[in-house]
Amino acid sequence: MMRPVEVRKEETTLTQETLRDLEKKLSEIQIPISAELPAFTKDTIDISKLPVSYKTNTPKEEHLLQVADNFSRQYSHLCPDRVPLFLHPLNECEVPKFVSTTLRPTLMPYPELYNWDSCAQFVSDFLTMVPLPDPLKPPSHLYSSTTVLKYQKGNCFDFSTLLCSMLIGSGYDAYCVNGYGSLDLCHMDLTREVCPLTVKPKETIKSEEKVLPKKYTIRPPRDLCSRFEQEQEVKKQQEIRAQEKKQLREEEERLMEAEKAKPDALHGLRVHSWVLVLSGKREVPENFFIDAFTGHSYSTQDERFLGIESLWNHKNYWINMQDCWNCCKDLIFDLGDPVRWEYMLLGTDKSQLSLTEEDDSGINHDDDVENLGKEDEDKSFDMPHSWVEQIEISPEAFETRCPNGKKVIQYKRAKLEKWAPYLNSNGLVSRLTTYEDLECTNILEIKEWYQNREDMLELKHINKTTDLKTDYFKPGHPQALRVHSYKSMQPEMDRVIEFYETARVDGLIKREETARTMTEYYQGRPDFLSYRHANFGPRVKKLALSSAESNPRPIVKITERFFRNPAKPAEEDVAERVFLLAEERIQLRYHCRDDHITASKREFLRRTEVDSKGNKIIMTPDMCISFEVEPMEHTKKLLYQYEAMMHLKREEKLSRHQVWESELEVLEILKLREEEEAAHTLTISIYDTKRNEKSKEYREAMERVMHEEHLRQMETQLDYLAPFLAQLPPGEKLTRWQAVRLKDECLSDFKQRLINKANLIQARFEKETQELQKKQQWYQENQVTLTPEDEDLYLSYCSQAMFRIRILEQRLNRHKELAPLKYLALEEKLYKDPRLGELQKIFA
Repeated sequence: MMRPVEVRKEETTLTQETLRDLEKKLSEIQIPISAELPAFTKDTIDISKLPVSYKTNTPKEEHLLQVADNFSRQYSHLCPDRVPLFLHPLNECEVPKFVSTTLRPTLMPYPELYNWDSCAQFVSDFLTMVPLPDPLKPPSHLYSSTTVLKYQKGNCFDFSTLLCSMLIGSGYDAYCVNGYGSLDLCHMDLTREVCPLTVKPKETIKSEEKVLPKKYTIRPPRDLCSRFEQEQEVKKQQEIRAQEKKQLREEEERLMEAEKAKPDALHGLRVHSWVLVLSGKREVPENFFIDAFTGHSYSTQDERFLGIESLWNHKNYWINMQDCWNCCKDLIFDLGDPVRWEYMLLGTDKSQLSLTEEDDSGINHDDDVENLGKEDEDKSFDMPHSWVEQIEISPEAFETRCPNGKKVIQYKRAKLEKWAPYLNSNGLVSRLTTYEDLECTNILEIKEWYQNREDMLELKHINKTTDLKTDYFKPGHPQALRVHSYKSMQPEMDRVIEFYETARVDGLIKREETARTMTEYYQGRPDFLSYRHANFGPRVKKLALSSAESNPRPIVKITERFFRNPAKPAEEDVAERVFLLAEERIQLRYHCRDDHITASKREFLRRTEVDSKGNKIIMTPDMCISFEVEPMEHTKKLLYQYEAMMHLKREEKLSRHQVWESELEVLEILKLREEEEAAHTLTISIYDTKRNEKSKEYREAMERVMHEEHLRQMETQLDYLAPFLAQLPPGEKLTRWQAVRLKDECLSDFKQRLINKANLIQARFEKETQELQKKQQWYQENQVTLTPEDEDLYLSYCSQAMFRIRILEQRLNRHKELAPLKYLALEEKLYKDPRLGELQKIFA
């Protein structure tokens, strides 16, 4: 039997072995590096092709680094409780560079990048965010903007350096800031921010002018309602509103609690960099911050920015000597104040504060001249030029914007997706999806922006709650569409179509359609028509299958309204006319005169012109019922009423035809929209030589023509005496007789070639003429039995044959004119050719 001590020892040994085995197995398990955060280190950068300024420092830069080290030592001695300064981090070539020289002010050649908002948005879209290796310290490396643009990655300091370089180049008073930010700001987390595209602009409410009561007005009728009941109803409504407000407040508090950010253990310690823009230049009214990660601007009072250590531009470096206990709200950005901002170099463009006379009188200038002179000598130093190469953005990169052409940004209850132009075959460049909940599961609406569409589609808005789709178009659509709202593309459904009225002949602004009605609004018509409303009845069913075009809906009623025609009296100017087709009645209402309180009206009973027996119906007084404010004698005559009714019948027929044409136009628009959505063809600029196939083919054709012209010129420069000199022994000097013989043979050969060319053109001319005559003879023989297609083919052949005959005739005439000149030119060249020197002696 084992003793208890031995048992305990054995158990301890087994436990240790088990622990060692567990540690071994746990050590084999490795946590994979997250692929969501892109790596951007010096090992991933190719420095072999970088210029010399990236790999070495000039003597002036070395001197600047010494000045910076001396400034840093003094600062650490005077402020031992503050963090070390961010002065000269290493670049991609492991060479220390002062932060101000890393800025390269550059004005981009694109007009879109001239303003600060477009520059900030471009930097935000173009680069991919890489977090700092240590969130509590500035980075040890600060890469050049050219490298950051090449790899499209960077941390907050890289973002700010690039943006500040672009803003300074555009004329802004911009600075890079080294400070502290909130967790959302440092991680580019916008899930608690509202998307700017969802914020609706505030509508200005126009205050209505109160109409002064007139002295002589009719008193309103006495109110016989019970005041007690009214008071009780008001109390009841107030209680209901109070209950609704309470529920709404509780719901808002619950949502705010759910949206409230979790406490950050490193709050106030996270290092972040952003851009400060001071007022003054480029008409900037007040100072503001720009977060280069998002491209959004913020007030200097914003609570996301927790403090500032230092800031710099391409000329100097400043340290913040103010307390940031209240974030950046109390900071004064007067960089000329040496008490609040300690500068590193003299010669800055920020002037110091001017002292008052009383303060100035208390200073002994004589005693401090030596000390000030020594300090100025230490700090007086001109900033070297930037070591970074010229910042360039190619047109392809500027157009692509986002890395790989796509970028997704998550906002509070919204998701924004961006694409490069021409990346999607349908021209989609941006999509905003709005959600109902914070988890982004229930979609409320979708907005899609398009570019370069041939159908001029600019925006598509889809409301998932009502299933309503709204398409917005730019000017230039074949049907002059501006807005198209619909739920289904099927005809005779609810839809609203708005047009660009200046692009239409009829002045149509808007057309509203339902299953039983159609309403149209007009403007700027010569007949002053402003409104047309048509009511339809149920369609008559047919046995055979028929379309909406062949079986239109029966029109029951047409209502038309007109603007005031100043050329007519008000009592003769129709304001509204109603065609009651089913009841065979026509109602008219005229415009009201300014000095009248009522308008004239007239109603016609529209009957057929003949009765059932074929007898012609005569106009009777009961066929026209009228109310006239100021009756006139000629309007009571039956002849006037008869002519008015005949005119209205013609107008009714015309209105029915226009309604029918409107229905056909709607069908045509729907068919065209379906074809456009199926094809979604994109337009390509003629200046886009890479995508424009026609331009590319034209350029290639021009290059081919130039190449052929070059070959032709080379042929003309060939040696015309080479075939004849080859017959003689090489190196032998020509005698007079040989030179004359060579000249005669060359001219004779050239003359024969000219004759052969003329004969060839003549033969082709005669052949084409004979074939045309044979074709004409065939046409005369078979003219009676030919079909229209055969006649079209015959006419097309004749046209092409005549064209070829004319060209051959012109070529023959031109050849006859130029042949003697070419012969004389060759003869002159032969006389001047140095190889035929004996000829020159003969004619000397």
